[in-house]
Amino acid sequence: MTALAGYWSLSGRPDAGRTCERMLQAQQVYAPDPKSAATWGDREIALGRRLFRQLPEERFDRAPMVSAEGRRVLVADVRLDNRDELADALGIAEPSGLADSAILMAALDRWDEEAVDRLDGDFAFALWDSGRQRLVLARDFMGQRPLHFHRGSDFVAFASMPKGLHALPEVPPAPDRDMLARFLALMPEGGTRTFFAGVERVPAGAICIVTRDGLSTRHYWQPGTTTLRLGRDEEYEEAVRAALDRAVAVRLRGAEQGVGATLSGGLDSSAVAATAARLLGPSGKVAGFTAVPREGYDGAIPHGRFGDEGPLAAAVAARYPNIEHVLVRTNGRSPLATLDRNFFLFERPVLNLCNGVWMDGIMDAAKARRLPVMLTGQMGNMSFSYAGLELLPELLAGGRWLRLAREIARLPGNGIRRRSALAHTIGPFMPGWLWQSINRRMGKHFRLGDYSAVNLATAQALQADAAAAGLDFSYRPRRDPVGTRRWVIGRVDMGNYNKGYLGGWGIDVRDPSADRRLLELCLSIPAEQFLKDGLPRSLARRVLADRLPAAVVQERRKGLQAVDWHEGVAAARDEARLEAERIAAVDGAAEILETGKLGALLDDWPEGGWNSNKVTSRYRLALLRGLSGGHFLRKAAGSNA
Repeated sequence: MTALAGYWSLSGRPDAGRTCERMLQAQQVYAPDPKSAATWGDREIALGRRLFRQLPEERFDRAPMVSAEGRRVLVADVRLDNRDELADALGIAEPSGLADSAILMAALDRWDEEAVDRLDGDFAFALWDSGRQRLVLARDFMGQRPLHFHRGSDFVAFASMPKGLHALPEVPPAPDRDMLARFLALMPEGGTRTFFAGVERVPAGAICIVTRDGLSTRHYWQPGTTTLRLGRDEEYEEAVRAALDRAVAVRLRGAEQGVGATLSGGLDSSAVAATAARLLGPSGKVAGFTAVPREGYDGAIPHGRFGDEGPLAAAVAARYPNIEHVLVRTNGRSPLATLDRNFFLFERPVLNLCNGVWMDGIMDAAKARRLPVMLTGQMGNMSFSYAGLELLPELLAGGRWLRLAREIARLPGNGIRRRSALAHTIGPFMPGWLWQSINRRMGKHFRLGDYSAVNLATAQALQADAAAAGLDFSYRPRRDPVGTRRWVIGRVDMGNYNKGYLGGWGIDVRDPSADRRLLELCLSIPAEQFLKDGLPRSLARRVLADRLPAAVVQERRKGLQAVDWHEGVAAARDEARLEAERIAAVDGAAEILETGKLGALLDDWPEGGWNSNKVTSRYRLALLRGLSGGHFLRKAAGSNA
């Protein structure tokens, strides 16, 4: 990975080079080696990068890259997964001696900004075109690598992370309060705004072009427009299996001798870890990290869930001699202990502090083993292991009632209650008030005030924006299999998290289940392949039968991550109260948060039922997300509270 920075003076001020160097220095946590810093400057504009070497070809990196005619300059944070394919198309005879940034420069020289549609991999780049006097900023389709920018009255600046922009006196740290309210309301992170006022982001899958006249943004990733029709079920299985193998293989570059992988008891991460073990063979090692509750934990677990993923993960590891199975127990670690560090590394609030606890534990264990890469399966549910339940309302709307009846009749035998199946079928067509009323009678909490500490008056003011972003605060099921997955994919920007893990642990987090070709393939496959004969994730179960134990493939229950989350929260109750008091003392906090609600939740402490819907909604969601968002507000505002 690479830390990027650039500065363009629109008024002709000639100190762009020194300014760019200062911005790079501010991001040194993400690329600590000062010898890796390099800049290019031309009085009014400067571009630079600090390199964190992880790929073999990065020893050839000579960025910033300057085009042959000298008109264009590139800095890039990039891992290209189709290097050889691009080299063939570009007529590059010996790509092995070139860094990915050099191949990217050649692609941009040939195809201009349209090159992004030919790129596979994770990237963020800035291209200065002196001839057209414009700055092109772009990110990969999933936004796996971050890129931020600021537009001032007489300058434009960009940096990988906000702290690079905050090195400028014209961009002091300050919270974007509206974005924090959206975060607490679980609204999608659309547009260019970030959690810092005055700091914008290049959206995932977008190109931003900055000129003296302003900014234009184009979203280039538009999948799901065609449906793949194959003759046999086996052809779909073979296509997904091949795409998954490739997605994992290309993400092993630079980690051929040893790689880390999250290894739960579910299909997604198990598929990634097992595939990595198969591809690496005896010469390569996979450390599979499984987060498990403390020994002896016997708390209640909701119907259809299991809390200890260790046994199923162990079955996967036992199948491959080159997998080292590592159990990670957090043993009551406070989810609030790392709030300051999160703010520094991620520069955004963390959505799920409980899962952050076990992910931190996994990263600690991986760092101790000096592993350079961590593979995950975070996007598996939206790609190869999509459940397919949105097929039900699609069948209803399409008048395919016999097929619908068969699916609903068989779902209970595969772990989906009949009432849940009916909810997925008719829920998308219900008015929001009716959906909420029915669920509250059943003890489920889908009203915003039940699961969020956002100021309700502020949330009501956001209702129109929420509707425009496709968000229904009552969380009714959706009816469009492709649209649902595209919406979920765009909800949270992962770039800051990935860069933060690199800065905090020196580990590159890579997600094969978010591979562009794999995801586009899965979005094109008919929903009938994913939900088949009443079996959710049918396609994944068939695809993975060649690499996972039958116990994992056939498991119908879902794992409950951080099942013992409440023990760390209970131990940190005093810490939480102090943080809540500090948040309440921040000027304007009550306009975003129901600050009194945080204190009331801490006073009205449950005696049990921690994994029930009601308690989970109030404490794991409303309280902890309120503290996470409030802490960010406090730190970004520079409060002394």
